Amino acid sequence: MLLVATAATATACTGVQGTPGAAGLRDPYFPWLGNGGYDVRHYRLALDYDPRTGRLEGTAEITARATQDLSAFHLDLRGMTVESTTVDGAEAAANRAGTELTVRPRRDIDKGARFRTVIRYSGLPQTVTDADGSKEGWLRAPDGDALAVGEPLGSTTWFPGNHHPADKAAYDITVTVPDGHAAVSNGEPAGERARGGRTAFAWRSAEPMASYLVTLAVGEFRTATTRTAAGLSVVTAVDPAVAKESSRLLGEIPRIVEWGTERFGPYPFSSAGAIVVPAGEVGYALETQTRPVFPLDRFDETTLVHEVAHQWFGNSVTPASWRDIWLSEGFATYAEWMWRQESGGFPVHKSFREAFADEENWEFAPAAPPNAEHLFEAPVYGRGAMVLHKVRLAVGDEVFFAIVRGWAAKYRHANASTGDFTAYVEEKSGQDLAALWAVWLYGARKPPLP
Repeated sequence: MLLVATAATATACTGVQGTPGAAGLRDPYFPWLGNGGYDVRHYRLALDYDPRTGRLEGTAEITARATQDLSAFHLDLRGMTVESTTVDGAEAAANRAGTELTVRPRRDIDKGARFRTVIRYSGLPQTVTDADGSKEGWLRAPDGDALAVGEPLGSTTWFPGNHHPADKAAYDITVTVPDGHAAVSNGEPAGERARGGRTAFAWRSAEPMASYLVTLAVGEFRTATTRTAAGLSVVTAVDPAVAKESSRLLGEIPRIVEWGTERFGPYPFSSAGAIVVPAGEVGYALETQTRPVFPLDRFDETTLVHEVAHQWFGNSVTPASWRDIWLSEGFATYAEWMWRQESGGFPVHKSFREAFADEENWEFAPAAPPNAEHLFEAPVYGRGAMVLHKVRLAVGDEVFFAIVRGWAAKYRHANASTGDFTAYVEEKSGQDLAALWAVWLYGARKPPLP
């Protein structure tokens, strides 16, 4: 056990004079998202949801380490009513300004000290419409069932935290819902407790997770647990209305995980799985950690491969900022190309040529989307995959796949930037690839067909 100074004792011991942590991490596309001055180590969320009214009551216990001497710090929270705030058991002042919750503890917190913040809150969580028109956050169906998805910022609608990909943490999530409903989240089931017509479902994610990858689904789900040949737990949850149509593909998850393990290296989490909901409940599939979310109309083999590949690229190796999202989507798209070749005989070079011929892939450089509205458009995916194929052609298959596995290993459960990637590729290949990066990763113009 590691004994550390707490916020309550830090100032008394040292007389530190702290300053407020930054409100926002100056992300290129979401400058206000995330916060400075601390590093979250663990979230413990205790939630109570009423499908009839849509009301959510929550307690968020956030354990963090101060990265500077802190007199105050910020949490991201959109909507909801904050009812009480404590730091290390002592009542703390809390003020709201837009999506920022500013917490001022009674005593300043020493740099390096661990501290525990508890926020009690309630209300009707919001649905967010992104710049590209997609919906995220808390998605409530007409019957009261709910689905929480958070890329890039929707998790701010249902729990307070440091909501930038650069601050990853472990999670324990317990959700209480009426009997007849189930609550499904990330990681592994950690028990159920029924009392008074309601059941609490507990989930534990021990490996670090960015907040945009946290999910919660409440409904009459059918859950099942199987295992891969290597013994990895595969937990699936499916809405009864789409159980029949999705059963065959759900059974393919162990095979796809094993395929990814052979090509990308050890699977980075202690479980895999999926959540499948009816078409229309969400407009896209999403790589939520260990348990990707799929609407039935997006639940096909290629998309499943894409979201499983994200467990390595995006979830374990997470973008350092939203500008680096091509590192997630480019790798996942290239995994699709590899799967098409190995399972269906469609060569990777033909996928490359299809992507090259698609003019949408040339609207901007994958490493420099013009603004937040373009973060999830074609160049990030298709041209991002083209970058990887050009690297493969430049360095050869043996070196390329060593780079892929090494990249996943070096930044396992960490964050990485585009600069980290280009430097890693050149280091491992021993080649100067500046011309490749200039044309394929950063170039504004479409080159001649190679």
